[in-house]
Amino acid sequence: MRSPHPSPLPQSARGDRISVAEFEAMFESVKNWGRWGKDDERGTMNYLTPAQVRHAASLVKSGRSVSMAIPINTVAGPDNPHPAIHYMSQNHDIPVGTSKVGFAMDFLGMECHGDCHTHIDALNHISYGGLLYNGRPVAEVTSKGMHGYDITTYANGVVGRGVLLDIPRVRGVPYLEPGEAVTRAELEAAEKAQGVQVGEGDIFVFRTGHHRRRLEKGAWDNGYDGEGKAGLHVDAIPWMHERKVAAFFPDGDGETVPSTVDGILYPIHPLQVAAMGMLVSDSLNLEDVAKACEEEKRWEFMVVAEPLRLPDSTGSPFNPIAIF
Repeated sequence: MRSPHPSPLPQSARGDRISVAEFEAMFESVKNWGRWGKDDERGTMNYLTPAQVRHAASLVKSGRSVSMAIPINTVAGPDNPHPAIHYMSQNHDIPVGTSKVGFAMDFLGMECHGDCHTHIDALNHISYGGLLYNGRPVAEVTSKGMHGYDITTYANGVVGRGVLLDIPRVRGVPYLEPGEAVTRAELEAAEKAQGVQVGEGDIFVFRTGHHRRRLEKGAWDNGYDGEGKAGLHVDAIPWMHERKVAAFFPDGDGETVPSTVDGILYPIHPLQVAAMGMLVSDSLNLEDVAKACEEEKRWEFMVVAEPLRLPDSTGSPFNPIAIF
C-alpha cells in the first residue's frame, strides 16, 4: 500500500547523509499525532487489528516455534556496560521444615534497554524537541517513570504477522558491516527477492546479521566512540509510514552508526517512536528465525511477544516468538 504523499527526501539524496532541516521535514511528514485522538497511547499498534491477529494465526502451518531473543547476558563487554545480574538466592541444601522438600530460587536484575538485552521500548522512552509522541511534554517522565505511555500499554501482548526482510541474504553476505545503511530501495528489493511484502499492521522484522557478526567476531563497541553498526537509512522511515507498519523488530536497534543525518545521533528512534508512535524493539537474535525461514521456504510467520507488566516503565525485556 502506497501513500499519495511522496517522501520529503529527493531521489538524489537517498543513501547519502541529510541535513537537520531535511530530518525535521521528514519528522513532520510522518507524525501520527492526533491520528487516533489526543489521548491515544497505542500509536501504530492501532494498525494491528483483531482481524489481522486472526490472519496471523492462519499462517501457522508446521507449528514450529523459534525464539528471537538473545540469551540474557551477564557478561560485561564493550557493547554491554551494564550486564544483567543473576545469582542463586536459595538452593536445595536449605531444608524446608523437617520434610524432604527442597527449593532452588534465583535473582535477576537487569536494565530494560541496552545492546545486549532483547527489549521493547515504551512510547515514553524517546522524545524530540522536548516532546513525546502526540506532543506530551517530557516533564511527565519523572524519577518514578511515567503513568501512561509506559510498557503496560502492551500488557496483553504483541501478536501479529511478522515479515522478515533478510538483507545479508539478499546481498549474499553473512552480515552487514558497521556503518552500512539500508535504504528504502534495498528493502523493496528484498521484498521482491523473498516474494513477500510488508503491509498494514505488520511486524517488520529487520535482519542485518548484527548478532551473527557478534558471535563470529566477538563483541565490539558499536557506539559513536567505536566501530559503529549497520542499520536503516532514514529514507526507510517514510516507507514504513506509508506501509502503516505496526511494530519494528531489528537485530541491532535499527540505527546506522555513524548517523546518516548531520548533527543528529540516533535519528531512527525519534522518527519511529516520537513522531509515529511506533512500537520499537531492540537487540533481537534473528539468526535462528532466518534459518527457519530458509527451511520453511517462507518469510512470514505469526509473532507472539510478551513484555513484562511493569507499570510506569520505559521498556521491558521480552522473548518474541516466531511461529510457522
